[in-house]
Amino acid sequence: MSLNKDVEFHIRNNYAWTKLPLAIKQLLGNSQKSWEKAVLEYSIRNQLRWRGNVVRHVIRDERKYYEELLQYSREHLMLFPYHLSDVMVKGLRVTPFSYYIGTMNDIMSNEKSYDSLPNFTAADCLRLLGIGRNQYIDLMNQGRTKTKFSFRRRNVKELLPKKPIQLQSIDWWWVIHIGHVTEEDIKMCNAAEHRSVDTLIDRGPQKAGLMDIRVVQGLYSKGLVYLEVPINDDDYIAVPPLEGFVMNRVQGDYFETLLYKIFVSLDEHTSVAEVATVLQIDVSLVKNAISMYIRLGFAHKKSSEVDVEALHSSWKQRQSGEQVTDEMSVNASGVGRLVSDLIDVSDDGILSDRSGTDYIDSPPTVSVCVTQTESQETLTDVITSSSFVKRVALLFDSTLTAFLMMGNLTPGLKTHAVTMFEVGKLSDESIDSLLSELQKVGNEGEGEAQRYFEHAVTLRETLQFLRYNKELLSNDSSSQGPAMDLLRCESLNSLDVAACRRVLNKNYSLLISMAPLSQEIRPVCSVTPAHIGPAIPEVNSVWFRLWLYDQLGCGPPTILFTKGTRLRHLPEVFQEYELLMMTAWGHDSAVVPTSNALLSVNEALTHSPVLIQAYGYDTDGRTVHIAFPLEQKDVTTGCGLLSHPIFQRLPHCVDLVHSCGYISMVSTGYAHSISDQPLINIDDMARDHLVPDSIALTALAPRGEAHTSAPQSEADCVTTDSESSMWKQESPDGWVPLELYFGIPLFDMAVNKEVSAKIASRKLFTEDSLEQLLHSNRKLTLQLMTFIEKLAGYPINPEHSFDPSDHRPPTIIPQPTRHVAFLGKQVELYDYA
Repeated sequence: MSLNKDVEFHIRNNYAWTKLPLAIKQLLGNSQKSWEKAVLEYSIRNQLRWRGNVVRHVIRDERKYYEELLQYSREHLMLFPYHLSDVMVKGLRVTPFSYYIGTMNDIMSNEKSYDSLPNFTAADCLRLLGIGRNQYIDLMNQGRTKTKFSFRRRNVKELLPKKPIQLQSIDWWWVIHIGHVTEEDIKMCNAAEHRSVDTLIDRGPQKAGLMDIRVVQGLYSKGLVYLEVPINDDDYIAVPPLEGFVMNRVQGDYFETLLYKIFVSLDEHTSVAEVATVLQIDVSLVKNAISMYIRLGFAHKKSSEVDVEALHSSWKQRQSGEQVTDEMSVNASGVGRLVSDLIDVSDDGILSDRSGTDYIDSPPTVSVCVTQTESQETLTDVITSSSFVKRVALLFDSTLTAFLMMGNLTPGLKTHAVTMFEVGKLSDESIDSLLSELQKVGNEGEGEAQRYFEHAVTLRETLQFLRYNKELLSNDSSSQGPAMDLLRCESLNSLDVAACRRVLNKNYSLLISMAPLSQEIRPVCSVTPAHIGPAIPEVNSVWFRLWLYDQLGCGPPTILFTKGTRLRHLPEVFQEYELLMMTAWGHDSAVVPTSNALLSVNEALTHSPVLIQAYGYDTDGRTVHIAFPLEQKDVTTGCGLLSHPIFQRLPHCVDLVHSCGYISMVSTGYAHSISDQPLINIDDMARDHLVPDSIALTALAPRGEAHTSAPQSEADCVTTDSESSMWKQESPDGWVPLELYFGIPLFDMAVNKEVSAKIASRKLFTEDSLEQLLHSNRKLTLQLMTFIEKLAGYPINPEHSFDPSDHRPPTIIPQPTRHVAFLGKQVELYDYA
């Protein structure tokens, strides 16, 4: 069961029952037994050490506690508790290999799917047992096969491996600890392994680089030693594109949650201690998580000082004819190639086999973190925080990664997509590799695959534009352009609000959202650093759509029904249309035939409010996208749809000068009227810095005067692509605004190019422009939240939505308590009968 957060806090801080505050005792029903039960449950669930924690006062038998902890961890398919290896391996003689063999035996005996294994547990099983998805299916099929002399199924345990596979990512700085060794175990060792065991017992733990790598592998496969991955406070960790990650499912246990939180917060310029400070997590937990990344090969230390003279000869790459070791490879991260001339040690290294005994088998592949790059720079150059320049972050959602993975565009691209989804981040150091993969993607696909190609190509163009345009930022001193990371919104939202803001403030000078962001996620919104995208999460909801229609006095017939409503029939306004657009709360829109809409709407209304809009009158609805920023000449020339009256009103509602995005216009095939409500007073708008005076004055000018202020020509029109410029010749009659999105569009190449060109020409990323955007975003926020408060039916404090110092947990976007409709003039309450 889930414990109260206050109760968990007092358990973590080792409060005894007698020291508990009265309020906490009351939460537990003033029952000491309830407290002890909560302590035991929390300690086992979080794999706490018995010594040094309050659980030792609840359960006196240390061995029994650890046995219960192991049983719980196995039943819930959790990772092996490596931070308790000294107890598990030495005391209980349970190695990671035997632990995962038991786990595999359990799920295979119960005929569970491979997908039942959580992601990190599956990755560790693959690392130690060599059992991935295909191997698991093959073993299950073998287990179902009846033997020749028996009609019973084979014992699953007989099919599982008897010893762990060779470790592929062991590093010289890992520490070897002696495990549980008996006389029978010693008899199974050769002379070299016997001497190494004696050394470990006499001298204590040793770095792996001081021992023969073949001896280390031999002792590890026998379960006589265990490996520690030590992490220091001042270590810097790099997360390359993931190799060997298994995408199954997320379980949500404490350690898995911690792993994902730290994944998105790590970067090569932040030390381990700084990560702990930014996230406000105990540094020992951060070290445990990073240690796990490195074990799995998902991360590596940025720089490791090597005492090359002390390394054993088996860790050295030989360039001459006879090699004692095989070619050494680096971690799957691709840190670089081993520089053999830096590791020039004598053949008789410490703890080497001096008896002359050699190994017949070729030694395993190992990893040594000494690279060509690191050989050319000092440790100080690598880790000095003062040399770090804040980056630009492109915010995306899982829709983008889905397109990159589902398209099977290139094998390397899928690796990057997995990294973007699971880590939640692709750092600037990996962008070149991503771009090289995107360069391999063609421009054309067939059928549904065309969408995948378009997204990949558009992403490539966007990255090249942002990363190699040195004039974008006024404070950019690099020769190429700003450094840039890709961040997944859902991963950032897994952090608490305060931690997310600290991560963003520390590392980034500007945030740019992709457009459109899915309505299934909560957008990441920020005041500092500056953000080009939705000002607040409500801008990415149906409330903003309704507010826009209300401000412009124009839009398709729209009704928002409250959750739990049961429609007996569709409202009369929709019955003449062939197609409707349906948007369930917190989901993306879908176009449905009117003949089937009633069933779909009623189904959705059982769990959420639903927005219904007219979309196609007698044909399919036509949509076009008009990019912004828009300036004076764009509006006054009135090319095609820009002569629509809404573009005279729009600059008063939304800042179209200092932000970017696009406006979706729809032609339903039915002539819609436009409200004749008066425009907002221009003096108030100019004073509030919502729009520049030049734009506001032009917007208020009569249509004839506006058109005569500048000659209308094809060059003045905002479109440049033949496909997207179709609306230049369109009459505005019958067209209405459907939606407005902020950010850089990644779904359409033509719109993307247009927005990118406008960003560069209008210098949107300069400090002055971003300062103006901050003011207009605040104005937009206050107006939108006031609108929502009026229609939602309960009070909302609009200041909290835009307050950078407000660290409270984000509230859910308020849902309507009354039906709301826009039917031609303004948004008002709707009475469904």
